[in-house]
Amino acid sequence: MSGISMASMSTYAILGCGSVGHAVAEELVDEGKDVLILDKDEGRVEALRDQDLDARTADIAEEGVVDLLEDRDVLLILSSDVEANKAAVDNIRARGGDQFIVVRASDPVTADELTELGVDVVINPSAVIADSALRALETGELEYKAEQLAGVIDSTERRMAIFAHRSPDPDSIASAVALQAIAASRGIEADIVYEGEIGHQENRAFVNLFGIDLLTLDEVEIDDYDTIALVDHAKASIPEIDADIDIFIDHYEPEEDYDARFMDVRPNVSSTSTILTKYIQEFDLNLDEDVATALLYGIRAETLDFKRDTTPADLTAAAYLYPFADHDTLEQVESPSMSPETLDVLAEAIRNRDVKGSHLVSNAGFIRDRDALSQAAQHLLNLEGITTTAVFALADDTIYLAARSKDIRMNIGAVLEDAFGGIGEVVGHSTDASAEIPLGIFTGIETSEDNRETLLSLVEEAVRTKLFEAMGVESGGESGNGS
Repeated sequence: MSGISMASMSTYAILGCGSVGHAVAEELVDEGKDVLILDKDEGRVEALRDQDLDARTADIAEEGVVDLLEDRDVLLILSSDVEANKAAVDNIRARGGDQFIVVRASDPVTADELTELGVDVVINPSAVIADSALRALETGELEYKAEQLAGVIDSTERRMAIFAHRSPDPDSIASAVALQAIAASRGIEADIVYEGEIGHQENRAFVNLFGIDLLTLDEVEIDDYDTIALVDHAKASIPEIDADIDIFIDHYEPEEDYDARFMDVRPNVSSTSTILTKYIQEFDLNLDEDVATALLYGIRAETLDFKRDTTPADLTAAAYLYPFADHDTLEQVESPSMSPETLDVLAEAIRNRDVKGSHLVSNAGFIRDRDALSQAAQHLLNLEGITTTAVFALADDTIYLAARSKDIRMNIGAVLEDAFGGIGEVVGHSTDASAEIPLGIFTGIETSEDNRETLLSLVEEAVRTKLFEAMGVESGGESGNGS
């Protein structure tokens, strides 16, 4: 085909003018295009001429039709007779015609056959209609869901509590911030509540830089709220509150039966922030810069900057948010300074590393900042030849463990669940997971100053063994211990 640009194409021919061809012809003529229509049905051609369209009677399967098309840049072969369409393409290309050809197919097999004949674009009306119907359904469903959500929010008489999950991550916090903004736009005051701690330096920087007002469960009285919402909570335990759940929004199927008045669960997207972005759009909110930046960060963090399980919905949501976001602040959030304790934990993890194949397990000893474990696990993943890391430590009568993996064959969340699911709490994804295991249950020994080293030794041996077994690696053999 010659190097004709689409912008310069101005002369068109439509071969076979049924309902599809007629609709295309009218659209092109309305745009001022020069359109020739060829169809073998004389009655149809007369009707087209009555509408002041340039239509001629011709059988598009005949070889002589090619003579009528020499001055046309774009050929749209839209007959419902696929064999006639193939004959037309074959005749045009056999004569050396280099026009840009768009042709109608009836199924994937004929589409492949037409492509082999030299067609530039193949369209399948059934697929186009199905795609259009699904988009319309999605739009209608979102509108219906938005009305339901608005109804629950508007029924609030006192105040609304929005629960992020325990020790919330960016996706959970951002989703809560967005739902709070939606409630505020409807005149409803809402508080964001959480249990646990704000871990990871990036998460703390996120909350601090945006001035996000979060309340711990101990700071609030549940009776002050008559609407309770959970966002990004499917993989977390139910908050210890004596109240019914009114709103539940997540991108995972919940493990508990919440029986909320409003539920929106979408496993076909990769972040709850994506779902809340759709509601921000549906409610036509004036998007605040902080809310936009928070949601964009939530999507990026949950998808590992679009490298993990990213869907088209996540990308379109991020594209919508991008112009509204504060990218200087986002850069500050994503590049926080490393604390002295994190450096100490990382150094300890490097010293105590045990490497088997491409899997690294390490003991960081006794710690105060549990967040340092996840950063150590992430940094150790950069070591040459390492695809999976797990770093564990002891604090407050609990074993804390953070794991990371870039091995596409391994689901690190499933590995931790297999190793510790029966004795502790495991949360995470295929590439990023963590576990909390009560120390007494795991070792049968209570913590005291006198037995700290004994405990650490017991934990180290047991955790390493369980992890390597769950990873499918023999626990014996040569160690990569750096000590």
